[in-house]
Amino acid sequence: MRDIPAAISAALTGGAAKLCHAWILTRDDGEQMGFTDHDRDLWFQDVVCVAGSGWAAGTAHGELGLESGDRSVSGVLSAAALSAEDIRAGLYDGARIATYVVDWTDTRHFVAMGSGRLARIEMRGQDQAAFVAHIEGPAARLQRIIGRRYTPLCDARLGDARCGLSDPAGTCDKRYATCRDLFANVVNFRGFPDLPGEDFVTLYPRSGDALDGASRGGRS
Repeated sequence: MRDIPAAISAALTGGAAKLCHAWILTRDDGEQMGFTDHDRDLWFQDVVCVAGSGWAAGTAHGELGLESGDRSVSGVLSAAALSAEDIRAGLYDGARIATYVVDWTDTRHFVAMGSGRLARIEMRGQDQAAFVAHIEGPAARLQRIIGRRYTPLCDARLGDARCGLSDPAGTCDKRYATCRDLFANVVNFRGFPDLPGEDFVTLYPRSGDALDGASRGGRS
């Protein structure tokens, strides 16, 4: 349960006219930037939260606390806030973003709405002057795949160094049979074609079945 200070609760009861959003962005290099959807700059958490930057709360899926859901914020790229050059340079990759609801008449009163890591930034518009920043909750990292997955399909990209084909013609569906019959490249196949599928546990001997092991994996 979120602890809401009495001052914030009173502001909500009175129509929330004194409340605004504030965002504190902390890059991996330690630099902090603040933004707000209020019409004036705010001094909050020892950071100047810049107004007029176009930052606004977007959609939210789940909670940012211990869930894997995500939120988004949108805004306008500018030299005083976020620049397209810095985004392309990766300066904001993995940056931490904390979201607050703040009493702009007294910024000592606030509610922490959640925090997360910047997963990606989409630059939008014909001149790419706007952006949408997607924020992952802390538990999202637990769902990331680390290392290789065991799957009957090849996990290399057609034509890359692991695939080994210098000038592949056509497309590949990552199946063993395609790699074998179309490209004759099974020596570089990066899947596990003999891995039993989920239906293997339901198999039983039947008269007339070809007992060649083909039903166990992805070679066919």
